Amino acid sequence: MSKIAVSLLVATGVCFATMIANADAAVSGSPALDSGATAWVLTASALVLFMTLPGLTLFYGGLVRTDQLPAVLMRRCFVISCVVSLIWLAFGYSLVFSPGNELIGSLEAVLLNGVSQRLMANGLPQGAFALFQMTFAIITPALIIGAITERARFSFVILFSAFWTALVYLPIAHWVWGGGWLARMGTLDFAGGIVVHTTAGVSALVAAWLIGSRDGFPKRIAPPQNPAMTTVGAAMLWVGWFGFNGGSALAANASAASAILATQFAAAAAGLVWIVVERCRLGKPSSVGIASGCIAGLATITPASGYVGPIGAVAIGVVGGVVCCIAAGVVKHRLGIDDSLDVFAVHGLGGMLGSLLLAAFALPALGGSGYGHPMSAAGQLGAQAIGVGAAVVWSAICTYLIVKFLDATVGARVSLEEERNGLELVSPAE
Repeated sequence: MSKIAVSLLVATGVCFATMIANADAAVSGSPALDSGATAWVLTASALVLFMTLPGLTLFYGGLVRTDQLPAVLMRRCFVISCVVSLIWLAFGYSLVFSPGNELIGSLEAVLLNGVSQRLMANGLPQGAFALFQMTFAIITPALIIGAITERARFSFVILFSAFWTALVYLPIAHWVWGGGWLARMGTLDFAGGIVVHTTAGVSALVAAWLIGSRDGFPKRIAPPQNPAMTTVGAAMLWVGWFGFNGGSALAANASAASAILATQFAAAAAGLVWIVVERCRLGKPSSVGIASGCIAGLATITPASGYVGPIGAVAIGVVGGVVCCIAAGVVKHRLGIDDSLDVFAVHGLGGMLGSLLLAAFALPALGGSGYGHPMSAAGQLGAQAIGVGAAVVWSAICTYLIVKFLDATVGARVSLEEERNGLELVSPAE
């Protein structure tokens, strides 16, 4: 038999087998595996975890004192990743995405029971979806810790992250992404402007206010110890954000491509605007400034990235760059709150702005793709405002209670001597 004939027989056999598999899937009513979507979501999961380890570690690491780096960042980022991963396995995923009520999911998927054997409606393995969402749950409390760096106890940070994940992140993620009351109202959040950035920013502000300022704040705080490290960390965050926003499409499709384009344009616009504002206020731009500006643009575009066009993304980036830059100074110098690494100004305020601006820039007349449901711009703005407001109130109340409880039990901050000497000298057991 000739090689051509053999090739034709093999090709025919493969096509026949594919037809049988698709027919079986159609008969059983179950979707067929989408290998392209699976590969993209797995890749996006790695990119989002890359944002935390090592992106966030380096970004924050360059902003603190040298003697604070190992204890405040390395131990905390790694341990938070471990703690939140096990919470996600135990009950986190189930309470967010298992069918429940409008406030919280059920315990149907405790310990990810049955998750690895299921396919979602779009052909994506539910296990891949659970992995992707877990990386979001990991990075959110890690963002908060930047606000209380250099003075919070190690034991407090770990317990706070666990309690906060359970009491704040899981319910709000269910409200928005798990079919809860905000989702049914029509609130949109493509990749975490409300669920991740608003919750983290508000909680960071409350925690920083309750725990108090660093020794010497604001006049005797050391400048960033390694701007180059911060810039490298920001670069990693920028690249990883393609998985953060693009992966939220849950497929390798036009929506993912559009989200990544919007992400790039918003970051670029915000970074340039930030250093222009910095030049006007301080006389010269800085490497830390452009890094912070790009992160502000990334946070601001996150909720809208899958709904807006390129021009809308640039406009959102410009607004985010200006507002977040000014807000960073207001929080520290007007409000007197030592949000050490500007988590509220960059992430919290950015997430809120992007969530609200979505209502305008998602309109097809402004180059957007629409809302995906029939609602007027005014109605969508109202839904977005309610979503943001609910996240702000719930995050603030729960964070206040968690910090007060832990401060009364394990203690929130180290002693003045320990703070001055560097937290790496403090016993891990504390």
